[in-house]
Amino acid sequence: MDCPHLVNSVTAGVSAMPVTRKSNNGETLSNWVCAVCRSSKSPWMCLSCGTITCGRYVNGHSKKHFEECQHSVCISCDNLSVFCYECDETAVNDTKSGTVQQVRQILQDIASAQFDNKRLKNSKENVTDSDEEGPPKKKLATNNVKSTIPGLRNLGNTCFMNAVLQSLSNIHQFCCYFKDLPAVELRNGKSAGKRIYNTRNLKHDDVSLVEEVRKTLCALWQGGQSAISPDSLFSVMWKIFPRFRGYQQQDAHEFMRYLLDRLHTELQGTLWPGNPRRQTNGTSTIVTFMFGGLLLSQVHCVVCESFYKKIDPFLDVSLDIPHRFRSRSKSKDGSRVCQIQDCLQSFTEVEELAESEHYMCTNCQKKQPSTKKFWFRKLPNVLCMHIKRFQWTGFLRSKIDVFVQFPLRGLDLRPYILKPEELPDSESTVYDLKAVVIHQGSGAGCGHYVAFAKNDGQWFCFNDTTVSQVHESVVLRSKAYILYYNRRKATQDDCFQLVTSLQEELRLELNQRTSATTSTVA
Repeated sequence: MDCPHLVNSVTAGVSAMPVTRKSNNGETLSNWVCAVCRSSKSPWMCLSCGTITCGRYVNGHSKKHFEECQHSVCISCDNLSVFCYECDETAVNDTKSGTVQQVRQILQDIASAQFDNKRLKNSKENVTDSDEEGPPKKKLATNNVKSTIPGLRNLGNTCFMNAVLQSLSNIHQFCCYFKDLPAVELRNGKSAGKRIYNTRNLKHDDVSLVEEVRKTLCALWQGGQSAISPDSLFSVMWKIFPRFRGYQQQDAHEFMRYLLDRLHTELQGTLWPGNPRRQTNGTSTIVTFMFGGLLLSQVHCVVCESFYKKIDPFLDVSLDIPHRFRSRSKSKDGSRVCQIQDCLQSFTEVEELAESEHYMCTNCQKKQPSTKKFWFRKLPNVLCMHIKRFQWTGFLRSKIDVFVQFPLRGLDLRPYILKPEELPDSESTVYDLKAVVIHQGSGAGCGHYVAFAKNDGQWFCFNDTTVSQVHESVVLRSKAYILYYNRRKATQDDCFQLVTSLQEELRLELNQRTSATTSTVA
């Protein structure tokens, strides 16, 4: 949202920033704390006077500061997003002099400087310890996982992207496919052999989302640093999908769909820069192999009893929370908790279509009252389920904050499959949870996204730059928004061979593309 209050509220600008805070040893501090309660959680800096206060989900001193001083605009010291209390919305515009961007740059520089100082300090301590005479000191056991599992830096309300990327990075075969791909140097015409950098002047076909995802997933898997910045990937998303431009909060499920669809299209060969040949639509890729399934929909004309069937591909399924679980008033039986199986049952049960959705019956030659039902026709290797938590009420988009219980292991989809008895014995219908994306907050345009994912047998919480190990009970208590389930397979070797085959096909495609480009230039 373009905020009209920036001009009058961002008066002090950069000069008001308390960036010269020093510790006793002279080190610059970037761990901002609330001036009232000294909390370091969710610090916000007033862009009028530079006061640091905590957000509304901590003790709400930032909002109290606005009510007392009428300083309406503040910036998050963590994710660099700008919020206006008068608009009660995230601001995406800037002043004519670019004051907000200057503040963002200073905050980023401070964070980067402190990270470099900390790394240098740790390296010096290691050298000193190794040079000291005497018996070696015992190494203390630690549960710090940041050195092996990096987080992702928030670029300004980009937690929606970070949560999805961390979830995908822990889906082993999907991540390994990209990790093993050769690096792609974008070549096109006169720039053959030279790297084309992602600038705003380039066309959509001059950038490769596959390459940026490959680099990001490789960095996450290599580890060795506390956090990496996905700024190159985000800039490519800006270029390809203008709807993601700016620093306002976006929907994680929507981002995931745009991401997977674009990856699938690029991997088919239709959008590789300088590609001399085009592949046909429908070519299988790692995206469809991992997430692709088939739904069978059956429409029943109530008047003439005709049935119409259609098979549709899907990468994920969106599930409604049944209305009987949305009421906060408890029933006499204690109000049974909603389970993910209830959502699946609601998704696949017979639905009476509204009058505006009546089906055009070819037998009756007109639209007739009708019903519709879904079955799973072909199960995906990774079942991605999106729980519909946001709904439109009038002109407002509200959140359905209902707890949905889901299993960590043993989710069986057999009851929702068409003719499960005809499935081969080797084709499993049982799934185990691999990752969860949750949304914290009350609305779609605000709040915060966090991911839980299973890595090497342990569950971790991915909260932007912070990665921490958690007990599985914490995962089970979360209010899921997106669930990723891995399918149990009796033929893992066949699965591995197919992934390898897809990788080899893409390598051949890249080699042919490069050879054709080289011969053209020559």
